[in-house]
Amino acid sequence: MSDKDKKVLITGNEVIAEAAIRAGCRFYAGYPITPQNELTAYMSRHMPEAGGVFIQAESELAAISMVFGAACVGERALTSSSSPGISLKQEGISYLAGCRLPAVIVNMSRGGPGLGNIAPGQADYFQSTRGGGHGDYRTIVLAPNCGQEFFDLTRLAFDLADEYRMPVLILGDGVLGQMAEPVKLKPGIKYEPAHQKKEWALTGNKTGKPKIIRSLYLGQGVLEKHNLELKKLYDKIEQEDVRSESFYVDDSEVVLVAFGISSRICKKVMQEARKEGVKVGMIRPITLWPYPYEIISRAAAKKVKFLVVEMNMGQMIEDVKLAVGGKAEVHFYGRTGGEMPQEKDIMEKIKQVIK
Repeated sequence: MSDKDKKVLITGNEVIAEAAIRAGCRFYAGYPITPQNELTAYMSRHMPEAGGVFIQAESELAAISMVFGAACVGERALTSSSSPGISLKQEGISYLAGCRLPAVIVNMSRGGPGLGNIAPGQADYFQSTRGGGHGDYRTIVLAPNCGQEFFDLTRLAFDLADEYRMPVLILGDGVLGQMAEPVKLKPGIKYEPAHQKKEWALTGNKTGKPKIIRSLYLGQGVLEKHNLELKKLYDKIEQEDVRSESFYVDDSEVVLVAFGISSRICKKVMQEARKEGVKVGMIRPITLWPYPYEIISRAAAKKVKFLVVEMNMGQMIEDVKLAVGGKAEVHFYGRTGGEMPQEKDIMEKIKQVIK
């Protein structure tokens, strides 16, 4: 096996950190919370080795504010947390979006609401895909379902953040974050100070022309104009950066729709169902925003039935219903409170849907 084909056994939390460093991230600020602490610990060891800055902040609010500062000067910046901690970061994420600042935020979600527990959950879907903080804004939301995707999509997250000048959220969960899998670690980019390529970055005023980064617009109609410009950007992203994968949609009676760890369970159910002669397919959104409405809408036109599987009380199902537009039946199976769907229970639900 050549070096380029070698894989290492590494947890999802750790592989995100390694991918970020290889993507040119040189600033990380975070605050401990289970189940993402391995990411913070990895950064504490390896970010200084890469010549970057690691800060264990005094709180989640401080961490996102530090990321805001690093983004202002053009650095590729990362923070991570888990559900309650992400809630505390929401004001800062809104400021990042309002100021058109690129940054990457990782949420290894857990059971909720409130403190909940440290078991995996997917109940942060609404928070992730609807902005979460105040104001009219969006974040690109990437939903990996394995260690290799954590690596690849982390690299992509930094590229998208820079391309569109906006925050990008990586939404995982406690299982994916702490599970170790073989991952191919692709070579990193040659690090160059990111601000050298970013004319808007606040790196001094050598030209005499002031640079201003702000989200405060007090003049009549000025904030509306700013929001309309953001809307144009979001419309472009919805046209150009939707990601998903589909299996057996064309000949299925039932199409499963799931993301993250739930999608891995559903894929196994789909394979076993087909062995039994039950025609089951699957659509997995990889971007939760922008959402693959068109893919699901086309499947709905084939008069299939949909079964949405989530680790919550029913959140992504609303986007599936929007995509279906009443053209097909949409059913739901979910577990909550940190409990995971079981293959046998999903299979039983599929049989009920078919009947």
